Amino acid sequence: MRVTVKYFASIRETIGPASEQRETGATTLGALRDELIALGGAHADSLARGKAVRLALNQVMCQESAVLMEGAEVAFFPPVTGG
Repeated sequence: MRVTVKYFASIRETIGPASEQRETGATTLGALRDELIALGGAHADSLARGKAVRLALNQVMCQESAVLMEGAEVAFFPPVTGG
C-alpha cells in the first residue's frame, strides 16, 4: 500500500525531506517504523528503538499498534517540538 510519511523537527533535520510517499507492506505504525529503521542511515539514526518518537496517523496521535490503511498520512516527531 502507499502512504505519506511526514517528518518533523529534529527527525526532519536528520532525514532531510519533510515528507515522502512510500510503498509499504507494513500493517501497523510500529511495523512501518521498523521498515524505515531497516533502511539504515539517517532513518535508522532518527527512528531507532529506544529513542523517544511520537507518531500520528491521519493527524491523530496514536500508538505503534495503530493499523495502517491505503493513503494514510503518518507523522513521526520528537516528543517536544517548537513552533
